[in-house]
Amino acid sequence: MNLFYNNPQVESLINLALSEDIGTGDITTLSTIPSDKTAHGRFIAKEDMVICGLDLAEHIFAKLDGGILFKTDAKDGDFIEKGTVFATVDGNAQNVLTGERTALNFMQRLTGIATRTREAVREVEGTKAKITDTRKTTPGMRVLEKYAVRVGGGTNHRFNLADGVLIKDNHIAVSGGIVNAVRNARNTIPHTLKIEVEVETKEQLFEALEAGADIIMLDNMSNDLMRECVDIIDGRAVVEASGNMGEKSLRDVAATGVDIISIGALTHTVKAADISLKFSIS
Repeated sequence: MNLFYNNPQVESLINLALSEDIGTGDITTLSTIPSDKTAHGRFIAKEDMVICGLDLAEHIFAKLDGGILFKTDAKDGDFIEKGTVFATVDGNAQNVLTGERTALNFMQRLTGIATRTREAVREVEGTKAKITDTRKTTPGMRVLEKYAVRVGGGTNHRFNLADGVLIKDNHIAVSGGIVNAVRNARNTIPHTLKIEVEVETKEQLFEALEAGADIIMLDNMSNDLMRECVDIIDGRAVVEASGNMGEKSLRDVAATGVDIISIGALTHTVKAADISLKFSIS
């Protein structure tokens, strides 16, 4: 996966992370490890996981020292069992140890997202519902976190505000209603863009249908109400379920007939995967 190479946003993020962690120098490593020592490190899964960030870790070590060798037979998206040594890193001990925490920080968070996403995707297997993320991402990390969602088998919602029209409660309030908001959008955007409208009640649903929304987001509704709304829509728009979906039975939500289930918790409250890096020095 070459997502991380020659991507200015990712390069900037890696540089910031390394600068943040190293400061003026890794004083512990520099003061305890001779400059001619080499190190062999083993990445170990401390729990079952869907690995993500392997190429990113390799790239981080390479930025510190082009002579560092990162090896793995795994690829992003592979299921790794607890206790598995899934990658190794060899090279100058000072440089390898200096990059250890930055590489692990990225890999652990992305693996946590991919693992959580895979669990959600498997929960709705056999239904038509797709699992998607939201814009509730760590500032600056969106391109990587949304990549991790895809690695886990999920799909991406908007990457940013320019990707599509999503009319939410505040847009509706300020523009004077759903019909006005959709009409204003239609008169402004290219015909190639779709319009999504968030609704919280059946009354708003009828307004969105009347206005010709392409996608309707059912926000914070009970399963019974979502099922009723899906029947009312009857294929006239794509239907998205949203609102605390990370706390609900996704199988039950999918059974209402929605097309998409968007889950902010995939990225904003994910638990980092437990990965350790153990070294031996020669």
